Amino acid sequence: MTSSVQTRGFDSRDPAAIHRFLASTYEADLRIRAEETGYHLVHQRVDTGPFALAATGQTAHLDIEVDDIDGLVVCRSRTALIDRTCEGSTHRFGPGDVFLTTRPGRRFSLHWQPGLVELCVLDLAMLTQVATAAPGRRPGRIRFTDLGAANALLARQWRKTTSYISDVVLSNPSARVQPLVVGNAARMLAAAALAIFPNTAFTDETAADRRDASTATLRRAIAFMEENADRDISAADIAGAAAVSLRAVQLVFRRHLGTTPMAYLRGIRLDRAHHDLVRADPRRETVSAIASRWGFASHSRFTARYHASYGVPPRETLRA
Repeated sequence: MTSSVQTRGFDSRDPAAIHRFLASTYEADLRIRAEETGYHLVHQRVDTGPFALAATGQTAHLDIEVDDIDGLVVCRSRTALIDRTCEGSTHRFGPGDVFLTTRPGRRFSLHWQPGLVELCVLDLAMLTQVATAAPGRRPGRIRFTDLGAANALLARQWRKTTSYISDVVLSNPSARVQPLVVGNAARMLAAAALAIFPNTAFTDETAADRRDASTATLRRAIAFMEENADRDISAADIAGAAAVSLRAVQLVFRRHLGTTPMAYLRGIRLDRAHHDLVRADPRRETVSAIASRWGFASHSRFTARYHASYGVPPRETLRA
């Protein structure tokens, strides 16, 4: 099974066409006013399903009102000044700033001066996959308490994360259609967003977590991973299968194996990729295709990890 990745481009000077395109693309009820007539907007977007990355530039002073967007929208300004207003509070962001355009579920407005911005639209379900706590530990959805990155270092981390996904994951034709690769990339973005923007996600371990971090939990978690390594599963899925909180399953892997659940899962998938390389016909299969099938988007990183584990480059295994 492969994922459906769509690349869309849009280039127009027609205000009505621009409005229809943005409303349809971002599934939002929005109103746009431009101080200039005949402004020009260019938009490039790659949509994977759980997340989309886009770059858009325009030549006018735009006032945009949005009732709501179904997703977390992270913006990086390349050259534009943007004033963002929500519930009577206005914040200004400029070139180099990384910020949330909206808190999910809130109406907001933007005054966007001419220039270029980069957008990431992330499915809110991805946030719960990397930050789910035990039932009752955190009511409701995660709330973001500030629009801007906590500091400049974290803003650079977001730029590095999106650059990696754009340059390594989405630019690799064999990787970008693999569900494991796309799921890993989406959770990488979600984890980065939770690390960068202040929020209410619960991360501290409790006495119950420490009690649940037992060898029985570890066995249940590993069995689930072994049976489902070919599926796009998250740490939250592993915790659910083990009947404990996400924090408990993270703790049990650190306590007993000195690693994380997802790192252990990558080890299982590396072993599956090794077995596929051993059995593959080098005239029909490639290292990159096999690596991508098991969730490894970067050929160089896969090669290094494989060599460290098996003592030879993966191409030698394939050709043997």
